[in-house]
Amino acid sequence: MLKPLLSPLSLLVLFFFLHCTTTFAQSPAQSPAPSAPTNITSIFEKAGQFTTLIRLLKSTQVGDQLNTQLKNSNQGLTIFAPTDNAFANLKSGTLNSLSDQQKVQLIQFHILPSFLSMSQFQTVSNPVRTQAGDSQSPLNVTTSGNQVNITTGVVNAAVANTIYTDTKLAVYQVDQVLLPLDLFGTPAPAPSKPRKKASDASSSSDDGDNSADSSPAICLNHGGLNVIFFTVSVTAALLLCL
Repeated sequence: MLKPLLSPLSLLVLFFFLHCTTTFAQSPAQSPAPSAPTNITSIFEKAGQFTTLIRLLKSTQVGDQLNTQLKNSNQGLTIFAPTDNAFANLKSGTLNSLSDQQKVQLIQFHILPSFLSMSQFQTVSNPVRTQAGDSQSPLNVTTSGNQVNITTGVVNAAVANTIYTDTKLAVYQVDQVLLPLDLFGTPAPAPSKPRKKASDASSSSDDGDNSADSSPAICLNHGGLNVIFFTVSVTAALLLCL
């Protein structure tokens, strides 16, 4: 009687070996690494020509706040980014004249607390709410075809192109710094008091002279002087005769 070529134990070992070999050969592909969190300043550094904006984002710490907001919020953000040339066109000393709080307000005025694509600008309601909060500075967006225009009451700017966009963040280049009205608006001059005309002043002076003439003072004309002199002369002659 022939013995079996493989014992049950050998068959079990062979089956286990073949199963492990197949499992290792068909190991699943590695899952993609999670994407790095969005960094606002890195976007501008990669785009170039935004040195002044990057410096303001860092000095005011608004950049860090935006990165945190993008990480923890689902509403997204829209940023209007002025170029270095746009900042250079400001009046000399404009940025240096602002306090730290005013610089924060200026940067926040360029940020909308929600994601807006280019097509969504056509249906947006004005004035658009900004990160600056309930300030007295309206920001209005209008469209003409594919052109998006922005007005602040101080400047009129245009969106030049799209720098970056994903599902939560949209960054658009603008050709001017968006100046808030309550920081850079020129107040209307106070109405001046009406000045008297020269003729009125002269008339007033003449009236004063007339009132002086009408005061109860004794005024003597030449005729009166003659009468008094004649009376004195006659009286003196009569006294000599006596």
